[in-house]
Amino acid sequence: MFDLSGKNAIVTGGYGHLGAAMVNALRSVNATVIVAGRSKDKFDHTFGSDSKIIFTQCDITLSDDINHLVSNTVNQFGSVDILINNAATVAGNSIEQMPDNDWSNTLEGVLGSVHKGIRAVIPYMKKQGSGKIVNIASMYGVVSPNFDLYADLEEFTNPPHYGAAKAAIIQLTKYYAAYLGKYNVQVNAISPGPFPTESVQNRSDRFTHRLAERTMLKRIGEPENIKGPVVLLSSKASDFITAHNLIVDGGWTAW
Repeated sequence: MFDLSGKNAIVTGGYGHLGAAMVNALRSVNATVIVAGRSKDKFDHTFGSDSKIIFTQCDITLSDDINHLVSNTVNQFGSVDILINNAATVAGNSIEQMPDNDWSNTLEGVLGSVHKGIRAVIPYMKKQGSGKIVNIASMYGVVSPNFDLYADLEEFTNPPHYGAAKAAIIQLTKYYAAYLGKYNVQVNAISPGPFPTESVQNRSDRFTHRLAERTMLKRIGEPENIKGPVVLLSSKASDFITAHNLIVDGGWTAW
């Protein structure tokens, strides 16, 4: 049910904190994984020489790059069966004085890139009569931040355009699930909760502790915790699941 032998998966931002776990999860169930990103050096450092994990240079904000990513995948491997829209680019962190460019660039880098990815795979998935699209949203697309969490730690504050764009991804997921359902294409989202990077954890034990205490499980998310949800929504196990937002947050949003 979970085996992805013969399936080709694209993961944008696949060498990042959570992206690498997603790629390794898909490889563990025998998928061929195309990692889309900007840095071949980071890719090589993360994955080494696995012949079933392939790097493709891609800027997720550029339609031409994404279109070439998808068409080249189909030309080289025969199909694109899974798309994980994981990568995002964020500019600025101001709550009250955010420049227009930071706002628009982040909406493009978080939300617009997801739309570009979906748009690029539609003709191929429609033609083959199957496909799995998984969009990475966020708990902050579901709930607003508790600003007490950031008291005296303002540098970690979650900015307003990020949550707005992630909330829009959840709606975009439902929209395309409705549109593509008749073609046997399932479109779902995953909303991770507190998964601070190693850099954030190293910068502030206090902030990491606050994140952990806010969850029902009293711990932060680890990259390993995202693997199961990604495999589920990429495999036959989710053939009757669509338009769903799977929240992986240790209970954060249920308080």
